[in-house]
Amino acid sequence: MGVRIGGGQGFYGDTPRSVAGLLDAGVDYLCLEALAELTLAILQKDRQRDETRGYTRDLPAYLAAALPAVAAGKTKVITNAGGINPTAAARAAIDTAHRLGLSGITVATVLGDDLTGRLDAIAGQAELRHLESGAPFADFPAPALFASAYLGARPIVDALAAGADVVVTGRVADAALFLAPLVHEHGWSFDDWDRLAAGTLVGHLLECSGQSAGGNLSRDWWTIPRPWDLPYPIAEVDGDGSALITKPPDSGGRVSFDTVRHQLLYEVHDPAAYLSPDVVADFTSAHFVDEGDDRVRVTDVRGGPATATYKALLCHHAGWAGEARIAFSWPEAAEKATATAAIFAERVRGAGLPVDEWHFELWGVDALGGPTVPATTAEVPEVMLRAAWRCADARTASLVGREMIPLTLSGPPAGMTGMGRGAGAPSELLGLWPTLVDKALIDPHVTVTLEEVR
Repeated sequence: MGVRIGGGQGFYGDTPRSVAGLLDAGVDYLCLEALAELTLAILQKDRQRDETRGYTRDLPAYLAAALPAVAAGKTKVITNAGGINPTAAARAAIDTAHRLGLSGITVATVLGDDLTGRLDAIAGQAELRHLESGAPFADFPAPALFASAYLGARPIVDALAAGADVVVTGRVADAALFLAPLVHEHGWSFDDWDRLAAGTLVGHLLECSGQSAGGNLSRDWWTIPRPWDLPYPIAEVDGDGSALITKPPDSGGRVSFDTVRHQLLYEVHDPAAYLSPDVVADFTSAHFVDEGDDRVRVTDVRGGPATATYKALLCHHAGWAGEARIAFSWPEAAEKATATAAIFAERVRGAGLPVDEWHFELWGVDALGGPTVPATTAEVPEVMLRAAWRCADARTASLVGREMIPLTLSGPPAGMTGMGRGAGAPSELLGLWPTLVDKALIDPHVTVTLEEVR
């Protein structure tokens, strides 16, 4: 019998309204994938302001929608919304259940992804290098504000085996949230590489909100039915790893060969070797059959042994940023924007304000597509200049922004409007430092705790 899994969240800030349609359609597990590298940085800023934070603030809203079904035994919830403070997130889950007057729910917390207090010890036992530049850990600009390893499905499987109804984790890899209930329900072993790869591929197809149902579609996006009612996807997965990708009935969107293959390649570097903590999946081996009626069958996924390392993400302070956005209208919109950027930078230099890094974009000309967009001789009707700068301290970053203000009347000719964040408060920049860490240095520290809501 197939296990039905719903992908109810794709990022922090997504809509909890997705949950109702999935629960009405009937899912055995509701997986809420809330994290990205940027999200961890946002959560770190939250925790700096309030040490009880560090998890996604919308978690209670999602659980308020889902916990009545959990208490009724209709579904279970798995989420990595714990971010960099899963203990506090689990407490928020319990508090939400109390607020709803629910009891008898077992909440599990997965810990062990947080490496912050053990970084020096880990670096003393293994060579840590920046995943892209190859820079050694000795060059890391300490102190680490957080350090999170991307765990796999195993501790979630342990939590489910112990009777958890809600599993809250920190930084568990996205697809592992969806793989775990399949391993638990079907009894897959952790060296059954093909089935693990199949479950990982299913997780990848479900992890990004409504994309498998037509959201963010690059091809024929205008043909998606009722895009304002876009549903989130469901997978029904059999014991052999074959899966049916579908969506709640009577909803908008579309599940088709095109929508599913579009999501298959989303955020994938090498589709023949998709690296996850549990398996190296070969997405090119997958066979898709569009059965019609918003049903796509996925079979024949192959995989190979998992790597001996986890990806880890370290975070450090990286200065302060300021930003201004100014719109320019026809004629000579691009020329006005370019000249304003140069004048602004010269005014800042003349004021003696040190800027460590500048960044200028012309929205409407070169910001999004850059050199990939065909050049045109037509004059653009309007351009938005985005000026951003990085300074060593917040005060300097703020003073830099003030140098833009006089250009409202003392810059290039009419057609300039909107000062954006030019006079606003600067924001702290956080630098991310990815690396690989031997699993043997992390796994012994991974724990699962359970608490029943009474």
